[in-house]
Amino acid sequence: MPLERCLAQILGVTEDIRNGLRRINDTYKEEVVELFEINSSKVILDLCGGTGAWSKPYKDNGYNVRVVDSQEWIEDDYGTGDVRLFKKPKEKIYGILSAPPCTHFSSSGARWWKDKGKEPLLEGLSVVDACLRIILITKPVFWAMENPLGRMSRYLGKPKHTFQPYQYGDNYSKRTCLWGDFNMPPPTKIVKPDMVEMISTEEFESNNLSLFGDEMAKKRMSKNYYEDFNKSKNERAKSRSITSSGFAKAFYNSNK
Repeated sequence: MPLERCLAQILGVTEDIRNGLRRINDTYKEEVVELFEINSSKVILDLCGGTGAWSKPYKDNGYNVRVVDSQEWIEDDYGTGDVRLFKKPKEKIYGILSAPPCTHFSSSGARWWKDKGKEPLLEGLSVVDACLRIILITKPVFWAMENPLGRMSRYLGKPKHTFQPYQYGDNYSKRTCLWGDFNMPPPTKIVKPDMVEMISTEEFESNNLSLFGDEMAKKRMSKNYYEDFNKSKNERAKSRSITSSGFAKAFYNSNK
């Protein structure tokens, strides 16, 4: 049932008011169609975008979103989903969202940095550099690069901002750094993160700790990440890389 008729029945309004509501509804529809037509000409590149969670609000509002990710992209005139092989686009790029894999940067894996050596770090930096190259040659209206708290700052400098998902209504913790040229959205809804305390067997193995000693390798982490341990390594990594939906919506509203 049309919106204006539902309201008319509930409120017992007159035919004149019902017609007025119908005109408002028609005007709203026209404005939405017009907005989508305008947005469809605005190209958003979601570099290393994975599931496209960060760019989803743009896609939902009619923007021309292209998720550039090796797992999602089909080779075409622009190259492949590997950002290092992505070619200069012919049209104007309106905005760029960039989320290079954090495997070799996140502080949560700091204890393995030394053992990994330089090669994995060079691999990670090559992806970061490619994202920055695309930003440089396309000169978008806005751009942002995100990565969890870690050693990315050693190479990009101090982040412009940091945020927590629980500042935007998502009840988990993941301190995330942001670099770029964009408007930072203010917190929308601060909630308490749902945390659990776990015993890390990796800590036991790396530090020869005792299960019954005073130095138990306990670690606090978000409940949703703890539950991810039931998934495969690749699925777990994919899940942890998803951008907070609350932050994504807030970012969109501040960078249209």
